[in-house]
Amino acid sequence: MSTVDKMLIKGIRSFDPDNKNVITFFKPLTLIVGPNGAGKTTIIECLKLSCTGELPPNSRSGHTFVHDPKVAGETETKGQIKLRFKTAAGKDVVCIRSFQLTQKASKMEFKAIESVLQTINPHTGEKVCLSYRCADMDREIPALMGVSKAVLENVIFVHQDESNWPLQDPSTLKKKFDDIFSATRYTKALEVIKKLHKDQAQEIKNFRLKLENLQTVKDQAYKLRENIAQDEEKSDASKSQMEQLKAKIQGIENEILHMKTNLDELRRLQGQISTKATERSTLFTLQQQQYAALSEENEDTDEELMEWQAKFEERIALLETKISKLGREMDDEAAETSRLSHTISVLTREIGKLQAEADAHMSIKQERDSDIKRIFTKHNFGPVPEFPFTNDVAMNLTNRIKARLSDLENDLQEKKKSNDDQLDVLWKHYLKVNARYSEVDGQIQSKIESMSGLSRRTKDKEKERDAAEVELSKINLSRLDERERHLQIEVERKTLALGERDYDLIINQKRTDIFSLEHKIKTFQREKDNINRDADDRVKLGLKKDALETIKEKLNEMVNEHKDKIRSVLRGRLPAEKDMKKEISQAFWPVDKEYNELKSKSLEAEQEFKLAQSKVSDAKEQLTKLQKDLDAKRRFLDSKLQSISQISADVDMFPKVLQDAKNKRDEQKRLESYANGMRQMFVPFEQVARDRHVCPCCERAFTPDEEDEFVKKQRMQSASTAERVKALAIESSDAETFLQQLDKLRTIYDDYKKLLEETIPLAEKNLNQRLADESQKEQTFDDLLGVLAQVKMDRDAVEALLKPTDTIDRHVREIQQLVQEVDDLEYKLDSLGQGVKSLEEIQLELNSVQRARDTLSIEVDDLRDQHRTLNDDLASAQVRWHTVREEKIKASHILDRFKEAEAELVHLAEEKEQLNIEKKLLEESLDPLSKEKESLLQDYNALKQRFDEEYHRLAERKRVFQQELDALGRLNLKIKEYLDSKKVERLNEIQEKHFLKQSELQNCEAKKQAISVELNKSKELLQGQGQLKRNIDDNLSYRKTKAEVDRLTRDIESLEERMLSIGSSSAIEADLKRHSQERDRLNSEFNRCQGTLSVYQSNILKHKQELKQTQYKDIEKRYTSQLLQLKTTEMANKDLDRYYSALDKALMRFHTMKMEEINKIIKELWQQTYRGQDIDYISINSDSEGAGTRSYSYRVVMQTGDAELEMRGRCSAGQKVLASLIIRLALAETFCLNCGILALDEPTTNLDGPNAESLAAALLRIMEARKGQENFQLIVITHDERFAHLIGQRQLAEKYYRVSKDENQHSIIEAQEIFD
Repeated sequence: MSTVDKMLIKGIRSFDPDNKNVITFFKPLTLIVGPNGAGKTTIIECLKLSCTGELPPNSRSGHTFVHDPKVAGETETKGQIKLRFKTAAGKDVVCIRSFQLTQKASKMEFKAIESVLQTINPHTGEKVCLSYRCADMDREIPALMGVSKAVLENVIFVHQDESNWPLQDPSTLKKKFDDIFSATRYTKALEVIKKLHKDQAQEIKNFRLKLENLQTVKDQAYKLRENIAQDEEKSDASKSQMEQLKAKIQGIENEILHMKTNLDELRRLQGQISTKATERSTLFTLQQQQYAALSEENEDTDEELMEWQAKFEERIALLETKISKLGREMDDEAAETSRLSHTISVLTREIGKLQAEADAHMSIKQERDSDIKRIFTKHNFGPVPEFPFTNDVAMNLTNRIKARLSDLENDLQEKKKSNDDQLDVLWKHYLKVNARYSEVDGQIQSKIESMSGLSRRTKDKEKERDAAEVELSKINLSRLDERERHLQIEVERKTLALGERDYDLIINQKRTDIFSLEHKIKTFQREKDNINRDADDRVKLGLKKDALETIKEKLNEMVNEHKDKIRSVLRGRLPAEKDMKKEISQAFWPVDKEYNELKSKSLEAEQEFKLAQSKVSDAKEQLTKLQKDLDAKRRFLDSKLQSISQISADVDMFPKVLQDAKNKRDEQKRLESYANGMRQMFVPFEQVARDRHVCPCCERAFTPDEEDEFVKKQRMQSASTAERVKALAIESSDAETFLQQLDKLRTIYDDYKKLLEETIPLAEKNLNQRLADESQKEQTFDDLLGVLAQVKMDRDAVEALLKPTDTIDRHVREIQQLVQEVDDLEYKLDSLGQGVKSLEEIQLELNSVQRARDTLSIEVDDLRDQHRTLNDDLASAQVRWHTVREEKIKASHILDRFKEAEAELVHLAEEKEQLNIEKKLLEESLDPLSKEKESLLQDYNALKQRFDEEYHRLAERKRVFQQELDALGRLNLKIKEYLDSKKVERLNEIQEKHFLKQSELQNCEAKKQAISVELNKSKELLQGQGQLKRNIDDNLSYRKTKAEVDRLTRDIESLEERMLSIGSSSAIEADLKRHSQERDRLNSEFNRCQGTLSVYQSNILKHKQELKQTQYKDIEKRYTSQLLQLKTTEMANKDLDRYYSALDKALMRFHTMKMEEINKIIKELWQQTYRGQDIDYISINSDSEGAGTRSYSYRVVMQTGDAELEMRGRCSAGQKVLASLIIRLALAETFCLNCGILALDEPTTNLDGPNAESLAAALLRIMEARKGQENFQLIVITHDERFAHLIGQRQLAEKYYRVSKDENQHSIIEAQEIFD
């Protein structure tokens, strides 16, 4: 809390300029007592001037504030005030203000000669100067003391003459409270913000137009780049195609060359074949002729034939002898052979017949025995009987086989029925899955149709929105609003202007003025006739006076026009006209420097704040998107869980439902596998029992009855297990289907949990961090903006005065010169005894009156014209206003339609996105159903095939069994017939006879055969000796020719094989022609591609040249920069709106809160102090001067019973003093939180004894309440000794000050012991 420690006064008012008077201020009470006129109030004035720089009232611009030089007997006196105080931060600061008052020839001159604000460096102990300028000190000291200048002037240090300001006129009261609340500064700040918002709105319009132009250019550049990319892609494709064509052409050229080489080779081979074929044809003809001439083709070798030619005669004689001998032997053997052959032939026929029957019988018997053994072994009919089997055994076996055949027939029927049942169960399951597949597929088609319907609705809405947007683009809403507002203002202004002026009354008044002026004209004309003398001095005097009056008027106008602004800039001081320029210039430069520094800081803070806003916006959009995604997934999972599980389940139950489904599926699979294993075990067990006739478990041998009983039990258990397997298969399939449906949702659930537990909390944390950062930066920016707005207003106010003060200074110098000249001329004319009024002056006055009369006449005519014109303008403005309002209503309807379309589009997009998600999930669920359907169909077909194979195998087994039975019956019948005929003994007898005769015949035949062969050979050799010789020669020639033909044939075949390996000449020629055509076609295609490539390259070059134009240079960068500028400006404009609203509301809340606090304190103090019964309490009412404004009017009211009356004009002087004092105490209690000082000058003025005592008691209570605050200071100045005794207690202060005057009538201050 700030306090004052000590003050030095020298040469101020009645204080001696040569002696120093020092006063130390105590805590909590500093009491100053003295008679009237002793100089007590001067202490308050010095405190106020030191802290605020404001001169006291009635000091005549300082002339009466400094000790009068006339009283001191000097031409110049100096005064000084030196104040030491502690700042709100507890830092010691010294303020020194020095003044000088000089006695000039005709007037006093006052000026401030030294102003210093200094402190002590706590580290070095040296004095450090804070400021030398009055303006800086006036601003710095209130800031250091922690209160505003208005509070220092109107609450803490209040002059006695101004102590009753709370009950002065309303305008004064309003000004004081506005200054205390700093209302004007914030109102101006609001106006600056509003103007800045309007300017930025216009800038946004311009930025949008620029952005649209840049967007058009950017689209054109993008299109050119896209064309370049497409042409380059097509160019590369053409080059690749040309390379391929070139490779194909080269390959075809190689093939054509190879074909031509093969064609030449074929032609050469054809020539060789033709030559050899001609030669072979000739030799083949000769060979045919030789072969035709051969009587016999000899099979001997060429060497043997050559030997025959050499020994031919000797061989002929030997052959004739041999032939005779062999003929005789041949005849003998022929007779014996004939006899034996006849006998054997008879026996053979008999044996053959009997043996055939015996062989057939044995074969049948062996076949029967083998069949019996095979059947017994194959079908487990028990042990096999010993061979040979009797007919009884065969019949027994047949009967047993027939019984087994009947069992097989029954097994086959049961197997067929069981297989049909299982197939029926599997087929029903397949139909169920197929129906579910069709249902999901139908849902997908329904979703697709819904999405297409949404797309059509979206297109319709987009068309509707685009149409509305096109209509809106043609309408400038802000311009319509501005036009409507301007036209409304214009209509109101013109209506007001027409109603404010009563044109008829004004015209009558001006006609009266014209009549009066005409009377004056006649008077001046009479005076003119009386003037007979004229002189140059009179003319000069008149001219000088006119010039002087003109300049004075201009000066007064300038000063009157700007004096309020000058007082505002100079903290209430209005300097002399000659010093205005100097002081305004001195006040401008520090404000300008401060403004520039704050502006740079605010720009930096604004950029940081906009960046933070952008981050917050991105974080909010991301969080909103994540939350929408989370809600969509939650809704989808809830609906799917309820539809799948058919129970009321939410997303939190999903893990439990999924785990239960897995457990149920595993349990069903286990039961089904167990049942299938049991069922599949029955068939192998039955097969093992039937094939091996043993128990499959312990391998104990079965009797036929035991085997049949075991198989029967197996079949019964198999049938019951089959039904159990059917039920378990259905349950397992349902459990698997349910688990698959849940498993498809697991990915979505994982995404949902990740969003809920990780992504969204992280996004919220990020958003909170960015919001905190944004709030911090916004607060910094708002603070800088508020300070900048205030400094800017101060700077603009000072800058606006630079030019006027320069003009004022120039007028002052001119007036000084003209006054001197006029004084000289008047003195000269007075010394000559001539009047100062000249003929020219009278003429000028006459001309002035005449001009005034003429002017009034013109004004009367103008007024009549204005009246008529205003009526016409008002009617025209009303028509234009109504037209603009109709356009605005139409535009509003279009805007509503556009917003509705936008909202509908957003809704349709969300609905379409939801349908798309559901469609994808249905498609994902469709694929497993399709696989399951196909798997079931494959299982059904495989099972059906397996069952068919098993059935066919059993049927085949039955058929084979039947065939075996039939074959066994036929064999038994044949065996029985053969045994009954007794042909076995007859066969044995004939076989013995036949064997003997056969042996004899074989010997004879052997001899005969050998003789016959030898004889025939010898005869043939003898008969064909001549022919043999020719035949040998022909054979040798034939063989030679044949060998040559074979050689040529081999050569031709070799050549033909080579031709075949090469190919057909016609085919080669056709291929050659075809390849030539293909080569020509490829060449044509290659040339076409080359031309296309040149066109593409030309287009690329053309587009690149277009892109090098200035309008496309850095188009993305310029577009991005313009977009950023637009967005940041829009964000800044929105921020201005928010700041305007926040500042406005804050001001309202601050004003309301402070007024309630002030009235509460006032009420308590009044009830504690006032001893009368006519006023219960007083308060300050603040009323808003108009709707939507932040300007208040204030009045002090008193509450008497239920009546509330304005206190001004209704209270006594004492009540007025007491009310004003209590209001100041309440204001100090409210606004002086950082300053514990309160000075009361003559608080008991006009108070009676009881009220003075009550005031003293109230002050004592205040000091008692604040005794814990070491920095509280109450400064009381009074002439009332009784009041001083009441509050001057030793526990509050040890000394008090008495102010009096010495023998030289100089005020002196003396410290005295406090009253006992």
